[in-house]
Amino acid sequence: MDSLCTWIGKTQTDEDLISVRHSNLMAATVDFLQGNICDGENLPPLWHWIYFLTGVHANELGPDGHPARGGFMPPVPLPNRMWAGGRVTFMSPVIIGSIVRKESSILKIDYKQGRSGDLVFVTVLHEVKSQQGDLLIREEQDIVYKESTPTKQGGSTPATMPVAQFTKTYTPDSTMLFRYSSLTFNGHRIHYDVDYCRNTEGYQNLVIHGPLNATMMAGFAEEISGTKLATFCYQGLSPALLGDSITMHASINERTINLWATLDNGTICMKAEAALQF
Repeated sequence: MDSLCTWIGKTQTDEDLISVRHSNLMAATVDFLQGNICDGENLPPLWHWIYFLTGVHANELGPDGHPARGGFMPPVPLPNRMWAGGRVTFMSPVIIGSIVRKESSILKIDYKQGRSGDLVFVTVLHEVKSQQGDLLIREEQDIVYKESTPTKQGGSTPATMPVAQFTKTYTPDSTMLFRYSSLTFNGHRIHYDVDYCRNTEGYQNLVIHGPLNATMMAGFAEEISGTKLATFCYQGLSPALLGDSITMHASINERTINLWATLDNGTICMKAEAALQF
């Protein structure tokens, strides 16, 4: 663990064009129904994840399809990696057609012991800035590394959840997973290699991307409120697998929205809270 902590403070930077073509491909992937997207419009929430893509050669990939560890991300000696959650602050709009810069750094590394064994959480800070240096998005992402143990779905909706004022259901299929993996250049095999899912990482089917569910929930929050988001905090609670329908629930309380997404059996796979801009 001490050697991993030497990665704290490690930085990298990137620059990208917020291409209208990629935004329209994303709109097709998530069934965004607000018409054709054009240069000069605001990028919808969390769509910045389809930009700043890093491609490494095949011989630089790990067995899970991610870039091999020990570059920007620390060489955590646990086999399974997941995007566990994050906190996003939308400072100013990201304009489609503009060139923006992303500055990333390793913020902290924590060791914990869970029911399934050892866990290591790596928190990465991303700051998306305009060419003039204005901060547009501040984001903390939590990446968790865990033992290679079977992952179970289970549980039910807790009684403490508020009454949903709005619900919306979508059912990801293998084409949607393929398109989203392609748009984010995500080579993680849990999203397309069912044998790897079952035999190596212990899932019973392909895994629906946590960031995809978070993106759908953030868009749902803007849709029901008619207002842009100021912040969006989300946490994955249980894996969602191909074949599951995802039902998004929301309850609006003044300037905040409580959101949670459930699977067909009632299990909450993700919860989130959004603050609205006024």
